[in-house]
Amino acid sequence: MILLDTCVMIYDALTPEQLSRRAVAELGKGRLAGNLACSDISLWEIAMLMSKGRVKPAMPPQDFLVDVVAANRLRVLPITPGIAFHASYHADLTDGDSADRIIAATALYHKASLLTSDTRLRELKNLKTIW
Repeated sequence: MILLDTCVMIYDALTPEQLSRRAVAELGKGRLAGNLACSDISLWEIAMLMSKGRVKPAMPPQDFLVDVVAANRLRVLPITPGIAFHASYHADLTDGDSADRIIAATALYHKASLLTSDTRLRELKNLKTIW
């Protein structure tokens, strides 16, 4: 399974030129295989960015969220007790943005690779990342 971080979801939908070549290739393979996922908190982050005017899709915000999930055949993963625990107690995840911690913990919990442009997340030792 490949877990998409929030920025990758936005880039893919609105500014695909910001994706690396490898990210584009992995997204394509993942769509075909049906093994792409996202944390439910990414949908909240995108909604918040739209409500603040920082992400401006050419369609109503709720439709955009539905389309992002459908276009990528994303499995939306909920925050579980195990993920909440990892996000709060995993040594590598104690600092930084709360949503990033949950996304990283989701990847760790599900033993998924995280597709991310975030340098800080890519530097975490126990987290398998793709960019």
